[in-house]
Amino acid sequence: VIAWNWAIPLAVLNGLLLWLLSDENRFTLEVANPVTGASYNVLPLVALLAAPISAAVIVLFLTLAGDRRWGRFAAVALGLAASAVYVLLIFPVMWPRVFQEQYLGLMVLHLGLLAWAGIGVVAMWRGFESDQRFAFLFKSLEALVVAGLFAIVGGIFMGITFGLFGALGINLPDAVARLFIAGGAGLIIVVAVALVYDPAVRPAEQSFDEGLSKLIALLMRLLLPLTVGVLLVYLAFIPFNFREPFENRDVLIVFNVMLFAVLALMIGATPVRSQDVSPRGQMWLRRGIIALALLAILVSVYALAAIIYRTSIDRLTPNRLTFIGWNIINIVILVLLLIKQLQAGRERWLPAMHRTFAVATVFYIVWTIFGIIALPVLFRGDPAQVAGLPVRVQQI
Repeated sequence: VIAWNWAIPLAVLNGLLLWLLSDENRFTLEVANPVTGASYNVLPLVALLAAPISAAVIVLFLTLAGDRRWGRFAAVALGLAASAVYVLLIFPVMWPRVFQEQYLGLMVLHLGLLAWAGIGVVAMWRGFESDQRFAFLFKSLEALVVAGLFAIVGGIFMGITFGLFGALGINLPDAVARLFIAGGAGLIIVVAVALVYDPAVRPAEQSFDEGLSKLIALLMRLLLPLTVGVLLVYLAFIPFNFREPFENRDVLIVFNVMLFAVLALMIGATPVRSQDVSPRGQMWLRRGIIALALLAILVSVYALAAIIYRTSIDRLTPNRLTFIGWNIINIVILVLLLIKQLQAGRERWLPAMHRTFAVATVFYIVWTIFGIIALPVLFRGDPAQVAGLPVRVQQI
């Protein structure tokens, strides 16, 4: 049963909050050069705060529609608020300016992951066993897919609406566009969670054998052999373009996105319960996941070598340190997956998969918190160091 009496008002509230924050004329983060006084717009505030605000609203929904344990809600909400305030207060101590820009960009991802972890703390209110954590991962993926479908429909509706008014020569104001984009996104994410998650039961006790859950699992399992094939072809082409990631930053970004996508694919393809897939189907699933993990490790080591090389010929930056860490963590997770599969064998492969991804959540949360807290300390700088440089250089 979907708790619409709480979901709809909270979704509207979240949408309105994000809509108000999306006014870039009033809410935009700036980095300033204290030597020259010049300031530069870097990031809309809504990009940084959307995840913590939405997570707080989702946690409020889970609390109101669930067992109403207000202590957990307060702890998570205060923790997310403190993290966001820390980022906003601490980023000016970083120097040069590009480090501030990189840190703020990274915090969009890190605060998003921390917000997701906060939701998980409330969802797994009786314990954090591996099956509970894996079920929460699967439901998180399901909510993202539902939100994506709603976003596509919303984008089509927005295009039609603006097209109709444009045909009459009427240009809708910026506030209306922001209402569709930011407000719609805030509404969609809460509704998506309400549709896929029952706050009254724990993650492992949710429904996974009907409707969208079955469709997502089927799609991920169909994508598994296709992804293995694509990676095989890709690896065959690497020797002919070996230097590309060492010289092209955009290629490295693609590699890192691929890594996260591969892990998401593995989560979606792995059954939550053994009875969801036949023994023969489980055998082929296991083989496909192992093959994908092996190929992903090769690509990941290649990408990590490229990042380390680029760092060695230049310097360590917040971006490079963060993604070196993410690469190492993802490689460790994939290697751990292979080790646990070898130890477990065919009979106990599924619990071993669940344990691997449960451990992965710990790695992700630890590195997320490290990135938020430690980067400003490690890359702290003194703007006065550039005071003696020519004005032209100071303004860079």
